Amino acid sequence: MEKTYNIDGMTCNGCRCHVEKILSKVEGVEQVQVLLDKAEAQISGNVDLIDLQNSLKEDGDHYHIRNVEDAPIEKEKTPEEAKTGKYYCPMRCEGDKLYDSLRDCPICGMDLVPELSNTVGDVEQVNYQHLKKKLWVSSVCTLPIFMIAMSEMIPNNPLYTIFDIAIWNWIQCILTIPVIFYSTRMFFERAWRSLITWKLNMFTLIGIGAGIAWLFSFMGLIVPTVFPAEFKNMDGHVFLYFETSVVILTLVLVGQVLEAKAHSQTNSSIKALLELSPQDAIRISESGLMEFIKVDEIQIGDRLRIKPGDKIPVDGYIFSGEATIDESTITGEPMPVTKRKGEKVISGTINTTTSFDIIADRIGSNTLLAQIIEVVKKASTSRAPIQHLADRISSYFVPAVLMCSIITFLLWVLFGPEPTLQYGLMNAIAVLIIACPCALGLATPMSVMVGMGKGTEYGILIKNATILEELESIDVLIVDKTGTVTEGKPSIDSIEVLDSECSTHEVLQMAASLNAYSEHPLASAFLEAANDADIELLEADQVISTSGEGIQGTIKNKSIRLGNDTFIKPEKEIHSNDQNKSISWLKVENDVIGYFSITDKIKPLAYNAINNILKNNIHVVMLSGDQESVVSDVAHQLGIKKHQSKCLPIHKFDKVIQLQEAGLTVAVAGDGTNDAPALAQANIGIAMDSGTDIAIESADITLLHGDISAIYKAITLSKSVMRNIKQNLFFALIYNALGVSIAAGLLYPFLGALLSPMVAAMAMSISSVSVIGNSLRLKSVSLID
Repeated sequence: MEKTYNIDGMTCNGCRCHVEKILSKVEGVEQVQVLLDKAEAQISGNVDLIDLQNSLKEDGDHYHIRNVEDAPIEKEKTPEEAKTGKYYCPMRCEGDKLYDSLRDCPICGMDLVPELSNTVGDVEQVNYQHLKKKLWVSSVCTLPIFMIAMSEMIPNNPLYTIFDIAIWNWIQCILTIPVIFYSTRMFFERAWRSLITWKLNMFTLIGIGAGIAWLFSFMGLIVPTVFPAEFKNMDGHVFLYFETSVVILTLVLVGQVLEAKAHSQTNSSIKALLELSPQDAIRISESGLMEFIKVDEIQIGDRLRIKPGDKIPVDGYIFSGEATIDESTITGEPMPVTKRKGEKVISGTINTTTSFDIIADRIGSNTLLAQIIEVVKKASTSRAPIQHLADRISSYFVPAVLMCSIITFLLWVLFGPEPTLQYGLMNAIAVLIIACPCALGLATPMSVMVGMGKGTEYGILIKNATILEELESIDVLIVDKTGTVTEGKPSIDSIEVLDSECSTHEVLQMAASLNAYSEHPLASAFLEAANDADIELLEADQVISTSGEGIQGTIKNKSIRLGNDTFIKPEKEIHSNDQNKSISWLKVENDVIGYFSITDKIKPLAYNAINNILKNNIHVVMLSGDQESVVSDVAHQLGIKKHQSKCLPIHKFDKVIQLQEAGLTVAVAGDGTNDAPALAQANIGIAMDSGTDIAIESADITLLHGDISAIYKAITLSKSVMRNIKQNLFFALIYNALGVSIAAGLLYPFLGALLSPMVAAMAMSISSVSVIGNSLRLKSVSLID
């Protein structure tokens, strides 16, 4: 019998061959033909769909097989289809108002941002790719314009041996057209809209400055006779500023591309959370037959079979059997939890050992995993971006420059010497040209760019430049325990030998030899310790693992048992001052010969890191899903006074909200899925690169290699960058203030001198060089503790 199935997850011909090879080995399969272009498999033979699915799961979760009629593969959305949905302004100009189409905000002109949903579209990626294309066009045109303009500073300009200066000027003009009217047209539209609504921002400044520079140059090229001699060089050509306008616009476009990329990554955390829930489940009917169904078909009260390695599809309770479940995706704790009949299980967690049955209790949007997803969505959409310092300055600077230009024109027309109109026009335009925000536009991005590069050297990956402003002023740092301040995995802390005839080597050898046959997470601690000690493992027979208690077997014809107090029943009790430890006993025949102290060690760098943060007048709070005794002990060792145990994701999220409502700026550092809601809601989310993808995607900063000491370094870097930005803004503004005053004719009554465009260009160059040079000083900043 031949049947056709859907195969999801294949991307190349290698995938097709791999899937074909796996399916051909399934019992009952006579012939297999996999078609990559149709994403289908035609299978002949008497075979069950569950067997086919399990064969692919053994190879990982890369491929999924389904009946064609049950699960047609969803077509990829076209760019136009991806633009459907609801959108909001990141500046929240009209509060929480949503728009039905993707466009600019009607108030400030900023790009609208799509509202997050469980079925995330491709709009962010479409927008990102569109802006990249514009940046490519802008860069290709700007580079030759800049080279032509700069060549004028070279004596005996070699370009003039090819063409006359007039032809080169026209070449510059033609090359600016794609930049002005295609790549950066939206900047001028936003500037115009901001002027109409009088919500002035960086686009107002960029639009006016770059627009005036380009219009002046264009008019100087086509009608040079209307300009007085002060605007011309010795050859009679009007000074042109094409390179000034396009360089500014291209730099701003770079920032827009980086911002679009950040938005495209925002929904990745939602997608990663959705992937925690399996697409399929096995339902047991009243007659005991197993049925392969989709998760959406599960009803409350259904009996579901959970096999080893499977993710639990819904919240429920165990109906039959026992299991050891990895709940690290929800609680963040590495130690698996033993569950028995009647105990609750959570969707998205993983069955690590034996099969068991559950009864579905909460499905769909009522599951804990679905609530975590909703929390991340809410936090991501409710947090407006930080307004740049340059934008705030622009709101005063722009109207001041415009007013100064108008007043300059009127004063020269009313009180100036003849020809008053030409003098008035010349000086009014000179004010606008010298106020062109080249240095002001560079002030923030140059510091941020150098600062981000400096952070990367120390393992600090900053996703969004705007978070630097808030990072320097955080009041509270919330840290997770496991994987953040601790290693995040069990390890052997110490070995105690109780039998004088045995050595530490022999005790560890027997324990590790037994655990070589175990899938329990603690087994890796014994095997790693044996490997570090270069211990050769022994053959073990009749190995049996008892869920939640221990493991037993035979080594060299001796009965060996390894486990907790319940499993071994030792006569001796161990009392440890360090509550962050568990004890595993080793019993040979009838004698307990030793025990192992197992712990999740505190990271060596955590002590100094937490101490530095506390010295910086930042309150540190530890929130963990672990037991009170463990959390209390770790907090005490690190000097953290405030801590809370048994925290679910919603508890951490609520704590962040509580602190923010008290007027505090909150940073959260974590590494697990359980930290994702708090990371998304916090003013600053800091994730460990050693953690889950969801935590990393939900955070603003990622600390490479899980180095917690980089938190303090990031704070130090933030303060240095913000201080540098303020210095840059001072340089930019002081040059503009002096330049505008001189351009307006301040020196004319005393010296009879006016500011020529050549001097204005020199002033702009000096201000830009000052800003760039000051920004490069960040490279020498030391972030060492």
